[in-house]
Amino acid sequence: MNNNKEAERAELHKTIWRIANDLRGSVDGWDFKSYVLGMLFYRFVSENLTAYLNDEAHRAGEKAFDYAALSDADAEQGRAETVKEKGFYILPSHLFVNVRERARHDANLNETLSRVFKDIEGSAIGADSEDDFKGLFDDLDVNSGKLGPTVAKRNEKLVKLLDAIGDLPLSHNGNTIDLFGDAYEYLMQMYASTAGKSGGEFYTPQEVSELLARIAVSGKTEVNKVYDPACGSGSLLLKFAKVLGHDKVRQGFYGQEINLTTYNLCRINMFLHDVNYEKFDIAHGDTLTDPAHWDDEPFEAIVSNPPYSIKWAGDSNPLLINDPRFAPAGVLAPKSKADLAFTMHILSWLATSGTAAIVEFPGVLYRGGAEQKIRQYLIDNNYVDTVIQLPPDLFFGTTIATCIIVLKKSKRDNATLFIDASAEFVRNGNKNKLTEANQQKVLDAFTGRKDVTYFAKLVENADIVANDYNISVSSYIEQPNNDEAVDIKALNAKIARIVAKQAELRTQIDAIVAELEGEDT
Repeated sequence: MNNNKEAERAELHKTIWRIANDLRGSVDGWDFKSYVLGMLFYRFVSENLTAYLNDEAHRAGEKAFDYAALSDADAEQGRAETVKEKGFYILPSHLFVNVRERARHDANLNETLSRVFKDIEGSAIGADSEDDFKGLFDDLDVNSGKLGPTVAKRNEKLVKLLDAIGDLPLSHNGNTIDLFGDAYEYLMQMYASTAGKSGGEFYTPQEVSELLARIAVSGKTEVNKVYDPACGSGSLLLKFAKVLGHDKVRQGFYGQEINLTTYNLCRINMFLHDVNYEKFDIAHGDTLTDPAHWDDEPFEAIVSNPPYSIKWAGDSNPLLINDPRFAPAGVLAPKSKADLAFTMHILSWLATSGTAAIVEFPGVLYRGGAEQKIRQYLIDNNYVDTVIQLPPDLFFGTTIATCIIVLKKSKRDNATLFIDASAEFVRNGNKNKLTEANQQKVLDAFTGRKDVTYFAKLVENADIVANDYNISVSSYIEQPNNDEAVDIKALNAKIARIVAKQAELRTQIDAIVAELEGEDT
């Protein structure tokens, strides 16, 4: 049965990707994703609302009730109550299934869709859900020249889009939610993998997301809420629903995203995974200089894959050194490298009993200057629980070997665990991938918190102080000696470690050059 389901899923994925590519024609895939994902969302909210209203009516004894067949005038009377519950409303004539049915003969299809999208967003105005729906369809521009040079050509493309999305087998076997969410995640991954460097900026591979979520909730069966300060398309946050279960994240999913298009995609992703509007709070803006959720109760689980070594205001903004998030370290992250500014922000938002798992650029583990002083603050206060070296070439848009820093505020020892997972991968196509077994090996070492030859080492913080607060994994974990007969697996592992070390050294050289050129503060 499981194999059948996997085969079905693989077939669905193939169909989705074929449709996405056939439809876009000459439009760049990265630009066209908003149309495919937006139309998928339109179909989802239409079917989700219809199923909800039909269920309500059936429970009330109206067996023959079908919301899609109702007149708009009759439907209006249920608006207020439904908006309170679902956060939005769609009139029957505006439902995906009904618009699609008329689309081929609608000479003004672009105007029809524009009005429908405006009305769906408008249905939330004045309600608690207003911010969750505002601008959700902005990137699905039905009048864009990308769709065609004339209205007729654009409408022709929109008909094909409605038919293709409408024909996808996403509503059977009671798995509607899983299928829509899965289709969305698959499209996100495919768009990211073909988008070059920019792909990695908004999408974290699913197996990395899962490892981060499992680390962040290790030893817990539920948490108050989860948070990501650079949440991209939201796939990382949503992994908690898979790892713990929807109802085990009691107050829901919180995040902030600076890119407007990606912010819209993240909110759409929440809905497609059946997270109701009152269970998520995604903000738009710069987390470092204009953070949302400032007054919220601290978070028990935080995960993030923030952008690597981006520029930020740093000490050019005189207010930031007194910001309660950054002030404790006594120094700000360099203007040219915001990595540890995100780390300090995350620490500030973390609950006393919480765990944060952050993907980091390797340079933050050993670079000098202000970054060394921030590491000193983190180690001296015993906030760094674990540092995990990941394999190279896991992420879209970069081959660099990243690492994970795990932060805790209530540790039981005065030591830091180092895990060398640089060889824990399989090659899959043109990328490395963490298998279930690779993830489990890392998790076992993380929870075991004891030495494992060549793989894990628990180091007293005093030893880290003596090593100038260098927390790169290769400084503490001994490499295997391969004097014996050649073992291919061990050799591959050694090569992976060399690649990771090479990336680390290249970063150190870049940092030295940058400092010589006076780039750093």
